[in-house]
Amino acid sequence: MVDGHAVLGVAAVALGMVLSPGPNMIYLVSRSISQGRRAGLISLLGVAAGFLVYLVAVTAGVAAVFSVVPALYTAIKLVGAGYLLWLAWKAVKPGGTAVFAPRQLPPDPPRRLFAMGFLTCLLNPKIAIMYISLLPQFVVPGRGHVGLQSLVLGLVQILVALAVNGLIAMSAGGIAGFLNRRPAWLRIQRYAMGTVLAGLAVRIAADRAKVVAA
Repeated sequence: MVDGHAVLGVAAVALGMVLSPGPNMIYLVSRSISQGRRAGLISLLGVAAGFLVYLVAVTAGVAAVFSVVPALYTAIKLVGAGYLLWLAWKAVKPGGTAVFAPRQLPPDPPRRLFAMGFLTCLLNPKIAIMYISLLPQFVVPGRGHVGLQSLVLGLVQILVALAVNGLIAMSAGGIAGFLNRRPAWLRIQRYAMGTVLAGLAVRIAADRAKVVAA
């Protein structure tokens, strides 16, 4: 049985990561602004397919990995916490590029939109680290089948990511215009996301300390 705190933790991590600019968001925003909402949503379906590929791979292998190398669980926590801190720094450091001022892209047919969304997700280091390093730390071996827990938690991440990215794709043009007229809001968004990600990193480190002490 998946722990309710684990579900909330994964949802919080997924929200913090999806709101921090990365390849998926930049591509979806660029496509939505250049070619319209429909193109953005088709691209998002490709991103969803990429999420599912990662989820299947992790669900199939995480139980075996933890049973063979239990110490890897602690190492995964360290990597995950460090990565969240890095994302927090990227959010607040000066000179960052605004995600809602992307480059223009030439129009593409639906099949290519889906394929590009899929490849963008598969090649996105944020997603790889999310599934390989961050997601497994919310799995508690004593609460039942590890693979099933991974599947449920991964579906939570996908639902959060698709909901947020879908809203962004639908409103990218309006958001871009709003933020271009109000640059102060860009700074607020960056510092808010940096704070959230740093807080999640601290939580992960604290959980790691408990595991080591036990």
